[in-house]
Amino acid sequence: MSGKTVNSAILLLIIGNAMAILSDVFIKLLEPGAPVFQFAFLRCVLTLFMLMPLAGKLNRKHLLEGIKVHAVRAHIHLAGILCMVVALGNLPLATANAVFYAAPILVMVLAAILFRERLTPLSITAVFSGFLGIVLILRPVEFNWAAVAALGAAFALAINAVMVRQLPKQQSTVHKLFLNYLLIIPAAGALALWEGAAWDSSMLISAAGSALFILGYNITVLLAYRQVDANQVTSAEYTGLIWAVAIGWIGFGEVPDLWFLAGSAMIVLPLLAIGLKHRRPPKAPARGFGSNQRPERSIVT
Repeated sequence: MSGKTVNSAILLLIIGNAMAILSDVFIKLLEPGAPVFQFAFLRCVLTLFMLMPLAGKLNRKHLLEGIKVHAVRAHIHLAGILCMVVALGNLPLATANAVFYAAPILVMVLAAILFRERLTPLSITAVFSGFLGIVLILRPVEFNWAAVAALGAAFALAINAVMVRQLPKQQSTVHKLFLNYLLIIPAAGALALWEGAAWDSSMLISAAGSALFILGYNITVLLAYRQVDANQVTSAEYTGLIWAVAIGWIGFGEVPDLWFLAGSAMIVLPLLAIGLKHRRPPKAPARGFGSNQRPERSIVT
């Protein structure tokens, strides 16, 4: 595999993670007190509409296979979206995203509990370092419902990533996304009706922008990981935190403090070390979430 191909995949992931942060920016720009359920419903409907041109990618022979697992993941996804909206509306952009990066750590823990996967010493270090990093970033003095929501979004992302194993292998990523948003709409619509907020047409812009950029992220991820093995370039995904710091600083005047920098390093550096370790040719095929599996941010955002 040529270095040019790897560099191209890395560039795609850097661009993709910038688009993911821009999706977060559209959420953060919502007016204070904006109806959260209405926003989630609109974004899900618009995302499904944007996926329509890709309907040809659906495997009609296995159209509804694994529907129960899809339904569970869809509703966890909805909970994750709601948590993310609350977190981004009340926390600095970079702080919220740093907590979202706890998802890969949570995946390792869940895989060890549910699938009895063995954690390596480096994985165990990443788990403890990551949780300490979250404590440093949030700090008990500043712990509030927004912090709980950020952790909830990370848990939703991690649970959905672990559940990927239960999905039919015959279904493409587009197929899985399509079913996910199709199944999410009834519950999202019911919550929007229960919320009873007046219709806000201006929210369409925020919902459309957020949906468009997160789909852009999905496309770049698909293109990148088709070219190379995931463990060769997955460390490039963590450039999203750099984008979050830069955009938060320039766009919202959110200057990161030393607590944030130290906590982010404790979360990201061990994960980078794991990624770099698996760039070497393995002695035996790698298995499990503790090695090459990575939770896609798109599952929640």
